[in-house]
Amino acid sequence: MERLKQFLRVGHLPTLLSSFLYFDISFMIWVILGATGTFIVEDLGLTPAQKGMMVGIPVLGGALLRIPMGLLADRFGGKKMGMIGMILTSIPLFWGWLFADTLTHIYALGLLLGVAGASFAVALPLASRWYPKEHQGLAMGIAGAGNSGTVLAMLFGPRLAEAHGWNSVFGLALIPLIVAFIVFILFAKECPTAVKPTKMSEYTRVMKMKETWLFSFFYSLSFGGFVGMTSYLTLFFFDQYGVDKVTAGDFVTLVVFAGSFVRPIGGYLADKYGGMKLLVWLFTGATVTLTIVGMLPPVYVALALLFVTLIFFGTANGALFQVIPNVFPKEVGLLTGFVGAAGGLGGFFLPNILGMFKQWTNSYSYGFWWIAATMLVAMLIMRRLRKTIA
Repeated sequence: MERLKQFLRVGHLPTLLSSFLYFDISFMIWVILGATGTFIVEDLGLTPAQKGMMVGIPVLGGALLRIPMGLLADRFGGKKMGMIGMILTSIPLFWGWLFADTLTHIYALGLLLGVAGASFAVALPLASRWYPKEHQGLAMGIAGAGNSGTVLAMLFGPRLAEAHGWNSVFGLALIPLIVAFIVFILFAKECPTAVKPTKMSEYTRVMKMKETWLFSFFYSLSFGGFVGMTSYLTLFFFDQYGVDKVTAGDFVTLVVFAGSFVRPIGGYLADKYGGMKLLVWLFTGATVTLTIVGMLPPVYVALALLFVTLIFFGTANGALFQVIPNVFPKEVGLLTGFVGAAGGLGGFFLPNILGMFKQWTNSYSYGFWWIAATMLVAMLIMRRLRKTIA
């Protein structure tokens, strides 16, 4: 409790909360194709592989834009880039609302939705720079809990699509985006501590560090797992268990709810008990639950297992972003840039893995087992790495 009181006395709470809102609404928009996916699939008659590509492309766009957005925020300020990012995010929303009616349109606007996903590169540094090292885990956890925007997307997206058509969901998403834009303008503030813009030569130096690639691999699984599952699970529940579109959205809302809000807890627990130790346990747990999900148990058993899995992913996301600034304080900005981009790449590959294995084998089992095996490999690497950075 005393630690929380200290946290509230330092930093800049209005910037932290407005950064959270910016990231939250941006994240909601980022996964909007996953929320409306069952309706688009029915309308356009997509194959399993096309379904995976459809929900994966926005995540790929976010990964590709993550580092450029971070570089621009370094040079021109997080507040200015956040405002520009929200203005650019409105473009695919207008497109989806007024014009999108083919798969080519969906792929193209999905790539532009990556601007919303790249908000991660702006919101987290803008908020965390106000906080000292001992509170970095909680500050970045709170700002990063904006991934709870997935809950809004999955709760309201299918209902609005059923009532008004999936195109209208894109138009309606403009309303919370405008609210977030106004709040961000009024309350977000740049940290007065000067931040030296990052040079490309520094990125080259960090790319030579093995830790850069290892932490990128870990985050591609935890954050990539979270956003990839969020985007694809409505299609999974609809295809595998035959639930209706709105119920599939409700299932995913339940699954991602806890995973969204435990990110700050992951940062807090990592501050208290050690990030690498926590990560080993979380990745072990996810390996077990995903292996059982691959057995395709009854729907409510699968729902419970995926609920727990996304809690593991969400907690791991917070823990990873506690480890990086504490173990590599001089390279924190550079490492988070690469790691964040890798998270997006993981979120692109995961739905495509599930979609491709479904198309090749007519079963989701092998896709889940592939992901579980990769989690196991990552956990074993973590155990070795923990000894070298302890």
